[in-house]
Amino acid sequence: MAESQSYDSVTHNLTIEQKEYAAKVLNESDENRGKSIAEIKHWIQESDLSARIDDFFILRFLRTCKFNIEKTKLKIRNYQMHRAKMPEWYANRDPLQQKLQELLELGICLPLRKLDNQGRMVLLGRLMHNPDIFTLADALKAASLALDVAIRDNVEASLYGFVIIIDLQYTTMRHIGQLEIRTLKNLLHAWFDCYPIKIHLLNYVNTPEYAKLFMDVTSYILNDKVKQKLRVYTRKRAQDCFINMSNILPVEYGGTDGTIQELTEYWKKVVEENRDWFIDDEKYKPVLK
Repeated sequence: MAESQSYDSVTHNLTIEQKEYAAKVLNESDENRGKSIAEIKHWIQESDLSARIDDFFILRFLRTCKFNIEKTKLKIRNYQMHRAKMPEWYANRDPLQQKLQELLELGICLPLRKLDNQGRMVLLGRLMHNPDIFTLADALKAASLALDVAIRDNVEASLYGFVIIIDLQYTTMRHIGQLEIRTLKNLLHAWFDCYPIKIHLLNYVNTPEYAKLFMDVTSYILNDKVKQKLRVYTRKRAQDCFINMSNILPVEYGGTDGTIQELTEYWKKVVEENRDWFIDDEKYKPVLK
């Protein structure tokens, strides 16, 4: 996987349908794209954010914010400050260190290799680490490796957005005990206010009763925007989440696109191949005052 795509490869090579969607939904055009990227790049260079200035890095934020310059600046600032304030999630991300190797082998975060029928990337998350050995922060750090490299160059995802599926079938009360309100707030803040991603649906599947009760209790921290995207499926209703997705799902979820083990090995290999990029990424964060 290439470290980054050129400006031409992520802008001028859009299909006619993609350009029409970008214009209609994201307020993007051939006329404003280059100008907006240049404006944000200049703003980053003049700021104290120490952010990347890759064209596609900036373009992903612009698309998420529908080319509103001020909203784009705010989201980039949120993204950079969040990463600086949460070193337990984003610092020391060498994927070859033993702890991360063990977590990558579990397949905690598995972006599906095919897009859904609306062109969206589907992220499968599985809360299945051993809470006696790993903290929730450890698991989220491992998840960030696959997520960051998956979205880094994905043009379709930057246009059409994401569906997130969190499988809770392996979740125990000890996992729930690790999920503090502060952690949940930070996770939602990362997904909806920081990352250059547009989340259309946030699905919880195979939800045990005690986890469903916990989500009900903590629902007061969710704003209306998040509540409208949230879907909770019990074990009996899990398949309702996967309608029209059989061609992109692993066989364990009723699909035809390989197995969970194959998908886990695929993303572990991709993450390891991008080790130099993750190490280099450490330098792109502001200094907190």
